[in-house]
Amino acid sequence: MTINQISVFLENKSGRIAEVTKVLAEAGINLRAMTIADTADFGILRIIANNYQKAREVLEANNFTTRVTRVLGIEVADEPGGLYKIMSLFKENGVNIEYLYATLEQKDGKSIVIFKVANVEQGLKIARENSLVTISGDDF
Repeated sequence: MTINQISVFLENKSGRIAEVTKVLAEAGINLRAMTIADTADFGILRIIANNYQKAREVLEANNFTTRVTRVLGIEVADEPGGLYKIMSLFKENGVNIEYLYATLEQKDGKSIVIFKVANVEQGLKIARENSLVTISGDDF
């Protein structure tokens, strides 16, 4: 299972994230996870929303540039070494992790970490073979 993540391209200026969150809030969109990477001139806001299709439509209708990317959401034991277990499996199997971030969600004492991997199908295969619990967009 994968999750559709929305990347929103923003000018790096005060208030832009507030504008994004306002538009989504007014449309009744709930954010499940977010992270931002920035440079001096622009930023990429990456979000997981409860309804990615509606979120993308609303953002584009308000002149935000977006892109959808498939990512993996994997349950991670909330204990020392929980993340290491997954990282070592990916390393041993040659799965390149481009970036990752944690959500604020917790399920049954486990955190959910979002992984952007170079090859999603390979990442899913490794997850299945090692009985890792993956989250779909519907689970949020």
